[in-house]
Amino acid sequence: MAILFDSDINWETCLQFGTREFFKEKACIYQQGTTGEGFYYIQQGLIKVTTTTAMGKERLLNIAIPGQLLGIQAMDRQPHFTTATAVNDSILYFFSCDHFQKLIKKQPSILNMLIKTVIHKMHILADKIYLDTLLPEQQLAALLLNICYEFKNLEVPLTQQDLTKCTGLTRITIYKILKQWKEEQIVEIHGKKVFIRKPEELKNLLGDVII
Repeated sequence: MAILFDSDINWETCLQFGTREFFKEKACIYQQGTTGEGFYYIQQGLIKVTTTTAMGKERLLNIAIPGQLLGIQAMDRQPHFTTATAVNDSILYFFSCDHFQKLIKKQPSILNMLIKTVIHKMHILADKIYLDTLLPEQQLAALLLNICYEFKNLEVPLTQQDLTKCTGLTRITIYKILKQWKEEQIVEIHGKKVFIRKPEELKNLLGDVII
């Protein structure tokens, strides 16, 4: 998984150029295949980014958090290749392509953030390919540790179904691994969240694998 990058952009001065939009839990922000007309800035909430493969399977690529951008790959008014869905009630600001020039004049450093965001998305796709080469336990351990790193929290806001989509493993495999980890008190499951109790044990599972 890609690591978040720091930004010195004062978004409060930029929000006047965007449109404030509220999305309820499970609401679709944009759909794969639809034409992009701008990008989003996440002010509040969590956004799930997924893609549908040629075989019709949905794969979870990333969980975007406040301060990140969404949809910039379609800034050229080409179709989105992902779908963005609100994990919980969220507040986003939409910046249209037409207002982008005004935004750049106000905050020129946004160009650098856009470039970093594109690189961030490329890393996510590359990491998905790399994860497929690991053992199932290692795939899940790497995923959980990286999400914890991004959120700076040992609480992972993903369900077992989300973990299945993200890793490509079967639900039975995910269930068995988590069941074993629960017995070993490595993790706890509460509702739609996974709590990492012993992150060092997950690191041991990875050994010399670099994540």
